[in-house]
Amino acid sequence: MVRPRTPLLSRERIVEVATAIVDADGLDALSTRRLARELGVQAPSLYNHFDTKEEIVDAVGDAIVAGVDLSMLGRDPWPAALRGWARAYRAAFRAHPHVIPFLARGPARRPASLRLADAVHGALVSAGWPPAQATRIGAAMRYFVAGSALGSFALGFVADPSLYEADYPHLRDAHRLADRHSEVDDAAFELGLDALIDGLERRFAALRP
Repeated sequence: MVRPRTPLLSRERIVEVATAIVDADGLDALSTRRLARELGVQAPSLYNHFDTKEEIVDAVGDAIVAGVDLSMLGRDPWPAALRGWARAYRAAFRAHPHVIPFLARGPARRPASLRLADAVHGALVSAGWPPAQATRIGAAMRYFVAGSALGSFALGFVADPSLYEADYPHLRDAHRLADRHSEVDDAAFELGLDALIDGLERRFAALRP
């Protein structure tokens, strides 16, 4: 059997390699020239599958969102469903931090992103939230999750106690945060999530006569 002279391409393979480039070096590092080179093909070959680079970026973002577990939405009570979805969404963001600013813009025409937005909104409305409130809750949760995954609060402090001792006495232990950044950031996310859900539960109770 004669083997093809150039590697066979598929949308899935293009998205896989494009995601690896973005994860390694950021969105600005993704170009059709580099992508083609790493796939072992000529750049025009990519246009048999995608019309523009922007479509490739859309597909990368959608593939990431497609991996977010949505099974709890519409199945579990809405507070538990929101918690489970928020954790799954944050995990996807944290695995691909360079894509967060792009995904935070909204679903646009991306199918998986639209399915996610539809599932969140539908679960809230089915639970009894007015549609306008459900829209705002979905937006607030997305802002919170994206922000929590965009950077590390704990890694924003340097491991130099002398920096804080004299002028910032309330930050005298801040130099210890970097060594415990995962613990601090995860606990901060859970605290914020608790505060959001607790506040929403009070609002929901007030909707009932």
